[in-house]
Amino acid sequence: MADRVTVIGWDGSPLTAAARSALSAATLVAGAAHHLALPEVPPGAERIRLGSVDLAARRIAGHRGTAVVLADGDPGFFGVVRTLRAPEHGLEVEVVPAVSSVAAAFARAGMPWEDARIVVAHQRTLRRAVNVCRAHPKVAVLTSPGAGPAELALLLDGVHRTFVVCEELGTAREQVSVLTSDKAADHTWRDPNVVLVIGGTSGGAPAAPWLMGQDTSALPVRGWGLPTEEYAPEQYVPEGYAPAARGAGAGEDPTLRAAQLARLGPRTGDLVWDIGCASGAFSVEAARFGAAVIAVDIDPAACARTEQVARRHGVPLQTVPGRAPHVLESLPEPDVVRIAAGGVPVVTACADRRPERIVAHASTRDEAEAIGAALADGGYTVESLLLQTVGLDPADWSERERSVVFLLSGRRADVSHP
Repeated sequence: MADRVTVIGWDGSPLTAAARSALSAATLVAGAAHHLALPEVPPGAERIRLGSVDLAARRIAGHRGTAVVLADGDPGFFGVVRTLRAPEHGLEVEVVPAVSSVAAAFARAGMPWEDARIVVAHQRTLRRAVNVCRAHPKVAVLTSPGAGPAELALLLDGVHRTFVVCEELGTAREQVSVLTSDKAADHTWRDPNVVLVIGGTSGGAPAAPWLMGQDTSALPVRGWGLPTEEYAPEQYVPEGYAPAARGAGAGEDPTLRAAQLARLGPRTGDLVWDIGCASGAFSVEAARFGAAVIAVDIDPAACARTEQVARRHGVPLQTVPGRAPHVLESLPEPDVVRIAAGGVPVVTACADRRPERIVAHASTRDEAEAIGAALADGGYTVESLLLQTVGLDPADWSERERSVVFLLSGRRADVSHP
């Protein structure tokens, strides 16, 4: 095992005295090609070109001498330190940090970044990274070959964002470009690069932040499963809903909405389809959980209403007017789906896209059986509940309003994790 392992971060500035001292004593140096070309690397040291960090760690573990690993930016921030400290390698490391590429990128842009989300995009996580960019107004994306600015832009089709692309930070070839997301796919970008994805804010002056990665001032209301009046002060019956005892249809009942959210479990990195968004209540509450949301409705007024409510609650989302299932064909792949209108044809179309979970509701038993059968035929494990809520007047405990609805939820049978 190596007698000592020092991980040195490099951000393009001159090495510190501690870094130079560790490097001068190294008998093995691992790093990228531009690191190994640094004049401070001892001529007689064994050199390892970093490709697989895991493979390099195994070679370091078998080395008798003093090892140094060079890495860009802060190696403890989405960097090599995590792999080197894995129990299977048994390495104890010392770290000489540098400015992270994310901090450098925001500095070049002249922007604060305590309210930014930070994601790593590679081919396995690209879709989820894009969903974070859909759902949050300020995201730093650490890219990789095949998952760079052009790929981000293509998957963000229809969502306007500003890209700040920072190429080869800290080197003589450093370049910072600011452009709209629809133009990013037309360029060839150099690796490594960091992309700041900005936009989708609700406006207004935010309060002083206190929590990294989230602007809690944009959440004006505490709780979820809120009364319909919070989203639709004017009472109306959305198209496609059966009238309830008062106001909006059964699909807008807050208790049903809470049960749907509980079964779908929308979270950061997910894309939610809300088909039949009506007042926008479900769309906004799913977005408040950190998920990206595409709200679909045949009624353009419902889409406009959903956008207005989303702005009021400080969450970004995308609306798509059109009739399901046809309008769904061009949408990106969902993780979870809520179906409030369209019946069996829409359920079948959604099941064909293989989201992890689907929820729908029905006002009659026959309709519920048909939806449940469509979910089962699509390969989903089905749960069916009859939900009844009765609003009471606390003054005399008389019945104020009643809602009765079937809740159908499907969980994909080939997904074992919760």
